[in-house]
Amino acid sequence: MELIAKRVNGTQDITPSQSWKWQLIESIASETAEAYGFKQVRIPTFEKTDLFVRSVGDTTDIVQKEMFTVTGKESSFTLRPEGTAGTIRCMIENGMLNEALPQKVYYMLSCFRHERVQAGRLWEFHQFGVEMAGSSSPVADAEVISLAKTLVSRFGLKDVSLNINSIGCPECRAKYYEALRKYFEPHKDKLCGTCLTRFEKNPMRIIDCKSDICQEIAKDAPVILDYLCDECKDHFEQLKSLLEAMDIEYTINPKIVRGLDYYTKTVFELIAGKGDKKGTICGGGRYDGMIEQMGGKPTPALGFGMGLERILMNMEEQGCDFGEPATCDIYIAPMGDAASVKAASLVKTLRDDGYWAETDLMNRVLGKQMKYADKIGSKYVIVLGDNELESGKAKLKNMKTGQQLEIMLDEDFAETFGNILIGDMMEETLQ
Repeated sequence: MELIAKRVNGTQDITPSQSWKWQLIESIASETAEAYGFKQVRIPTFEKTDLFVRSVGDTTDIVQKEMFTVTGKESSFTLRPEGTAGTIRCMIENGMLNEALPQKVYYMLSCFRHERVQAGRLWEFHQFGVEMAGSSSPVADAEVISLAKTLVSRFGLKDVSLNINSIGCPECRAKYYEALRKYFEPHKDKLCGTCLTRFEKNPMRIIDCKSDICQEIAKDAPVILDYLCDECKDHFEQLKSLLEAMDIEYTINPKIVRGLDYYTKTVFELIAGKGDKKGTICGGGRYDGMIEQMGGKPTPALGFGMGLERILMNMEEQGCDFGEPATCDIYIAPMGDAASVKAASLVKTLRDDGYWAETDLMNRVLGKQMKYADKIGSKYVIVLGDNELESGKAKLKNMKTGQQLEIMLDEDFAETFGNILIGDMMEETLQ
């Protein structure tokens, strides 16, 4: 029979053969964020479209080309294309900015962008991100960058470089925009249609265009660092000093403008890989005007987003150590109805104590049960028949070594098994 439905283009299924790797990445991310004082926030999958138009910017590729939007009876709703706007809306609406500052939160969520599908880039993708609201200090910038660097280190990724830039404040950018318009004016007839629309409103976005022609035109464009006001210049200099004091290596890249209009001052990217395989795995920076723009009181803020598909892809390409997926601790193979009842009871006891325990659910003969136990990687097996039920004890077989121990099937069964399991694990570790 033909499948009545297939996976939608630009999406992926994450099956158990891969999900354990995702769980590892997610646990490292959340534990590291919490060590830095960030707490988890969970936000809706969709928001009012105007939220993204106002915060992300109507000159961005996201708003112009990539959003998944649905028009309801009264409003237009959009699946979140990124995590910052919804998180800041959550902070404002729930009064978090009236509490002790800075507010520090992290999230793991799915995002949606209608982009060209390629390796590590899907219509539905997953993002880990952090947002900090309340601090205008460059120390906060350094802390957020340090968190991102610590994360990639704990993932085991190598060849990851930090690129930083400052795109100044609205005062700096007004002068910079004038210089850019003057530079791009003679080339207007060669710019792509999208960049033509950006020319007046946000010419800095032309530098970030993916068109080969626009990139060639922009390669000698003025750089924002030459137009920073004294405050923004001092902020950037302090950030560099802080990174150096923290032994965090960086490269100043004046071409980084990031893809979202809300950024101010510090912007940064983490680039993984070498040569043609280089790619951005994390991007972020400061967005001091965003909260006020969204209706909150003026509050400085900053953060980053990290694509989990790209993290996983780079970890696999670099041969990072994921450890081993968890396997069944013990399989109890019953022979007969009475043994099945006893096996169900023992398995329940083991599970209540936190062990992964399995028993037969398919009415298999003993030989097939043993094959199944081997396929699921069970560390131990007990065969349970009339003799074991009568004597109240059974043979516990270590599937790796073949060693067998007698174990009592009494009220201390789970505790006895746990001691044997821990002892064997310790012995294996010493070897």
